[in-house]
Amino acid sequence: MSKVALTIKHYSSEELRSLLRKDEKFQQAIRLYACYQVSLGKRPHELESIYETSFKSICNWVNRLNEGGIEALIDKEKPGRSKRLSKEALASIKEVVLNQQPHTYGYNSATWTGPLLIEYIRKQYQVSYKKAQIYNILKELGLTFQKGKGVYPEAEDREEKVEDLKKTPGSKGS
Repeated sequence: MSKVALTIKHYSSEELRSLLRKDEKFQQAIRLYACYQVSLGKRPHELESIYETSFKSICNWVNRLNEGGIEALIDKEKPGRSKRLSKEALASIKEVVLNQQPHTYGYNSATWTGPLLIEYIRKQYQVSYKKAQIYNILKELGLTFQKGKGVYPEAEDREEKVEDLKKTPGSKGS
């Protein structure tokens, strides 16, 4: 009797690994299970390939468990750069983008653009951003940048004109 190999159809191994690493409770369980294996006598070198981590990480997990208990196996929040705009300022900016037009603030435009928002934030909050960062802020606010589509009146009946030209006899065969 032959054995049938199981396959995963809708996810790659990289996608599955990424999903596993996002769940902090799962990460805690993995670390706890690795510590359990060490308590059974497994050596960290044997566990490296199973848990796809380094000898040093496994040793760190065991030390963290010994010193701080199970809670110590959860990653601490990593400090990052502090935000330059408060939550209130961000909420105010979102309100302005959704409900106000730039000409209200003295800009010669009917729609908000990245550079206009950079200028608005600089004037209102004395905070300067680079062009790329403003789109990250929009994303954080749940907004998306949308490009305007140009309207060219001469292109409206272009298809018709092209077809008419194709039907017109050329000067070579006459």
